Amino acid sequence: MADSAEHSVPASAAIQGTATKAHAPGPTDIADRTICQEAKKAFVWIGIAALVVLAVFLAQPLLVIFGGVVFASLIEGGQRLLGRIMPGPRALRIAVVLLAAVGFLVWLGYFAGNQIAAQAAQFPHIIEAQAQRTLGWLHGHGIDVGQADVSKIAEQVIGGVGPVTQALGGLFGGFTTFFLIVILGIYFVLEPDIYRRGFAWLFPLESRPHFQVTLQRMGKSLRMLLFGRMIGMFTEGIATWLLLAVYGVPMSALLGILTGLLVFLPNIGAPLSGLLMVLVGFSGGTDMGIYCIIVYLVVQTVDGNIIVPMVAKKTADLAPAMVLGAQLIFGVLFGILGLALADPIVAMIKIALERQAERNDGDRDDSAPEAAPAGT
Repeated sequence: MADSAEHSVPASAAIQGTATKAHAPGPTDIADRTICQEAKKAFVWIGIAALVVLAVFLAQPLLVIFGGVVFASLIEGGQRLLGRIMPGPRALRIAVVLLAAVGFLVWLGYFAGNQIAAQAAQFPHIIEAQAQRTLGWLHGHGIDVGQADVSKIAEQVIGGVGPVTQALGGLFGGFTTFFLIVILGIYFVLEPDIYRRGFAWLFPLESRPHFQVTLQRMGKSLRMLLFGRMIGMFTEGIATWLLLAVYGVPMSALLGILTGLLVFLPNIGAPLSGLLMVLVGFSGGTDMGIYCIIVYLVVQTVDGNIIVPMVAKKTADLAPAMVLGAQLIFGVLFGILGLALADPIVAMIKIALERQAERNDGDRDDSAPEAAPAGT
């Protein structure tokens, strides 16, 4: 018995030594806990930097995907409004909204396309002629402006409205991008729960309820923001077209559609549409130019002081300077698509930051110690 006990002790010691040796750190493992934590932090920052670089390279596809989300929000808002007067399955209302949009585009292409295309072809020549007249007037009043400066400004103005007039005239330079946005928007709006759950799975289990609420707020804010834009586009476009057509201003239909489309770009669209309207007006004489200025001021005053404030009460509360800055940055980086999507992107970022602040406040309240009773 004694011999067996003596032999059992070395055997257990050998087994323990083998286990210790099996779990010992290898030559590539970091044994120091502090160094291991710092390495994890470094890997996190490297991963964030890699994601930023990847986002820069994939900026255009990401904007197209977000454009699909915006288009899906437009369809969803339309079917919800239609649901108030048209009970029935949701898919049927979505089909009605899409058919109405397709019908409008067909009407615009077949019945107004030729006229608008011809007017769009004359548009750059009118702008250039008016720029030359403005240059002559400035020289006559002692203001020295170089020909190269005016030509450069005219090229920038023509280049800025070129994509819009091309789209209106049927020359869809970005047809592929537009087609992808429409297809993605249809997929998103038909089965939104699939994509919502898919994004939620990327988050930890305890963060998914918070993420779901954030998505709901983002969706509601985006729909209301786009609803306000659509009201402004419709009212300003129709009012501009009718008021210009009454006086006989040339290209009144094109100017009305351009004004309506440019309303989608707040802070930038209105001055640009007004500049184009005034240039076309002065091509027909001083009286017509003054009338176009009055039309622009009246339309912008009514829309800015009556329609927009009424809609803005239920839409995203965005600071104008922040939106303008985002438009300038996105416009320079990503062109007209970034300029058009800058406003919704800022609204989504704002909601995400607000939700994170609410979550941090809630965690701080939960972790705060209870106040001691009075008199203790």
